Amino acid sequence: MALTGKLTKKLVENLGAGRHGDGSGLYLVVDPSGARRWIVRVVVKGAKNKKGAPLRTDFGLGGADVVTINQARERALEYRRMAKQGLNPRFNAQRAIPTFEEFAQQVHIERMPTWKNAKHGQQWINTLRDYAFPKIGRMPIDSIGQPEVLMCLSPIWTEKHETARRLSQRIKAVLDVAKSKGFREGENPVTAIKDADVLPKVKAKPKHHKAMRWQDVPAFYADLITRNAMAANALRFTCLTGSRTSEVLGMQWEELDFDALVWTCPAERMKTGEEHRVPLTDEMLAIIEPLQAMKSEYVFEGQKRHKPLSNMAMLMLLRRMDVEGATVHGFRSTFRDWASEVASAPREVAEMSLAHKVGSDVERAYARSDLLEKRRTLMQRWSQFVSGGEAKVINIG
Repeated sequence: MALTGKLTKKLVENLGAGRHGDGSGLYLVVDPSGARRWIVRVVVKGAKNKKGAPLRTDFGLGGADVVTINQARERALEYRRMAKQGLNPRFNAQRAIPTFEEFAQQVHIERMPTWKNAKHGQQWINTLRDYAFPKIGRMPIDSIGQPEVLMCLSPIWTEKHETARRLSQRIKAVLDVAKSKGFREGENPVTAIKDADVLPKVKAKPKHHKAMRWQDVPAFYADLITRNAMAANALRFTCLTGSRTSEVLGMQWEELDFDALVWTCPAERMKTGEEHRVPLTDEMLAIIEPLQAMKSEYVFEGQKRHKPLSNMAMLMLLRRMDVEGATVHGFRSTFRDWASEVASAPREVAEMSLAHKVGSDVERAYARSDLLEKRRTLMQRWSQFVSGGEAKVINIG
């Protein structure tokens, strides 16, 4: 006979953040991130807390995407029976060994609050879903050894080396957590494979984004100005700031200080994970100030109201303009070449303008300034050059 309670499968899938009771001490906990997990609260017979009151203890039963409502009820019943006998479930519960897929899904849920963004978290589990789950997903987590790990890595080690490298890191993380929770013993097989040099050496191929020559930018920009489209506005701003696509398209009005003439891109949208200040020039202001009339949350609004422009919009515009041999990201390289060859800008000024980390960790610890004013001078010169106002050689000291 199936156990019953207040919750249903539909409620489990759709309830909002909070703790939702099923009855008899079983709860569904929904985090603000959307992660769902089961817990059971029991009172251990004869046990007392530090204040002499009956000992009430919560136990996790697993994520709701792995543990069904009926399984949660059965486990909760088992814990309550032990508690009534005076047995603490923390030390007496028989734990079934989860499969690799079950445990990986749980690790993913537990790490959700730590992801830089939702996309990164999804990529983490997708890599395991595509390359590990089909081969070892149904195997008990304690039976995964070197042969099983190699079964996942070997087929893609040379052809998709970067993917394989990330896959190995994620398998290692899952197995490390499993060991910490008592489901495994011994050395992590991923570490053993690395130490033994079992897999062939693969020379990483540097990824270069196609970039426009800096000499061609003024003519390109003059053409861009004639185009009345939000994608054109965003591309002009991207070109002038040397920023990444995601940084520009996610820009909100609250990030702009028109008095100090600074745009502060928050850490969560930066590749470095650190807040970055961008000096605003007259040419940049000429692009964004008219957009305030749209009263949108985002500076560069897309077709959907109060939603940012698509991350493909600028690339598609380049294609419509028949621009060959250049990408949106490539304008960062274009600016860097110009800063070195034309402006003779110091390396640290040019690199900081692109939000690159400069120097060692120790050097950065002592470098308190982000060289904003020197970068302001450099970006003003770049704006003038791009918009056709300057073509002479400039030295930025």
